[in-house]
Amino acid sequence: MLLFALLAGCNKAPAPTIAPNTRQSVDGNESVVIDISKQYQKIESFAASDCWFANYIGRDWAESEREDIAKLLFSQQVKDGQPEGIGLSGWRFNLGGGTAQQGAASDIADAAKRAESFIDPVDGTIDWGRQAGQQYFLNKAKSYGCEQFVMFSNTPPVNFTRNGKGYSQSGANSNLKDEYYDDFAQYIAEVANHFKNNGTAFSYVSPVNEPQYNWDGHEQEGSGWQNSEIKKLAVELDQAIENKGLDTRILLAESAAWNYVYETDGDAGRKNVINNLFNAASPNYAGNLKHVAPIIAGHSYWTDGSWQSLVSTRTKVDQSAKAAGLKAYQTEWSMLGDGYDAGEFAGFDNASYMDIALYMSKVINCDLVYANVSSWSYWTALAAEQWGHKNRFLLIKVTPAGGDYGDITQSGTHTATKTLWVLGNYSLFIRPDYTRVDLQINGASKELFGSAFISPDSKKIVAVYTNLSARQFNAKALIENVEIASVSTYTNSASQDMAERMITDVTSTIPVNPNTVVTVVYNLK
Repeated sequence: MLLFALLAGCNKAPAPTIAPNTRQSVDGNESVVIDISKQYQKIESFAASDCWFANYIGRDWAESEREDIAKLLFSQQVKDGQPEGIGLSGWRFNLGGGTAQQGAASDIADAAKRAESFIDPVDGTIDWGRQAGQQYFLNKAKSYGCEQFVMFSNTPPVNFTRNGKGYSQSGANSNLKDEYYDDFAQYIAEVANHFKNNGTAFSYVSPVNEPQYNWDGHEQEGSGWQNSEIKKLAVELDQAIENKGLDTRILLAESAAWNYVYETDGDAGRKNVINNLFNAASPNYAGNLKHVAPIIAGHSYWTDGSWQSLVSTRTKVDQSAKAAGLKAYQTEWSMLGDGYDAGEFAGFDNASYMDIALYMSKVINCDLVYANVSSWSYWTALAAEQWGHKNRFLLIKVTPAGGDYGDITQSGTHTATKTLWVLGNYSLFIRPDYTRVDLQINGASKELFGSAFISPDSKKIVAVYTNLSARQFNAKALIENVEIASVSTYTNSASQDMAERMITDVTSTIPVNPNTVVTVVYNLK
């Protein structure tokens, strides 16, 4: 079956106006067909989050280190054949719960995973100087041209929680005290208003993160939520945003795994999120609130163990979202899971840094093609490489002065990893308002796949190919109704980091070597 056979029935935008009766490649030996008349979702952003290390690095590390890290994340410049960074178009800002101010009393053992709050945990006063390191990267993102900002919360401020902690002891229910729903909502709106007044508007606020988990451990901030509690908070937050006169939208509710957005089995109070929050017949209906965005947000964890799981789960997400009139956002992924198919992944002990990045490309591709997501976000932009996890949880490896397990406040060094550059195969070239178009590969499989996108002015087509096989794939594209002016490619492999190549013969075959990700940019006349 060709890679995009499951796309039948997707919403289609009008085809762009391009010179008719022209063809690129005419010898009949094309291995790829790109059909710009078949259009799917519009892309809004590729993003990453600032949890947890960004606050310490942005506040305490040497300016040269901080600036170089920001450049890697946000720069869109290519100099001397090498991109400076991956040009993230979205950035997720963690509205912390105040466990950093509590210190050891927070019970969160790893100091690097404690998060500051603008609210003082003792007297409740607001200090806008808090989260200074996160604000540093937020400002850098904006200065480099990042366009979409999301403020998300893992826990209410510890002042408002039942146990006075950033982790929960309330089981499947929210750790937020009943009498503080309006206070929490007003606080979120106040923070959003503060940043807007200082030049950075948050497109979205996401008040609830992974509500299907109880978050009763001491590893990091978090709280469980019932769908009914999410509805209650959404009502309060909608009013608080309205009172502030903000354009910010509410992103509900970041499900811990894709299957939770449509599944009906198990804990009905926390699953089947689309039906609960966006069905007018549901008592938890929140889709009619003025500031609630018509978007279902989910995380790609735990449903990524095989190609079959990736495709089947995301196809159901797409069908369920479209039936409810919703767009889909993938708002968090790293290689957190286990149980990966041994035939598709070498296992964490044997995997190289490139193997992990290649698997990420598989997840991104399936989220784009089968879930039709409009936004895709990585989990932690920055982290130390601990416990032998390689680049499973990070884009940029940061090493404090004392080593991987040293004090994160002590300025050290950073390293761009393969996950950063492979995410860049997408984020640097597929810009906001690009639209995904149909791409079919002759011989497509779980080891050979790709996707294609057209710019809003119809001047560029971008195709991203991933080859996990042991054989070279020769990409020769048939693209009807276009005239190509020039072609450039950007290759990531074990030995290359987004290596640029300019192609003089625009009809030539483009080699996609084994275990590589190649972005092809077609500049059109």
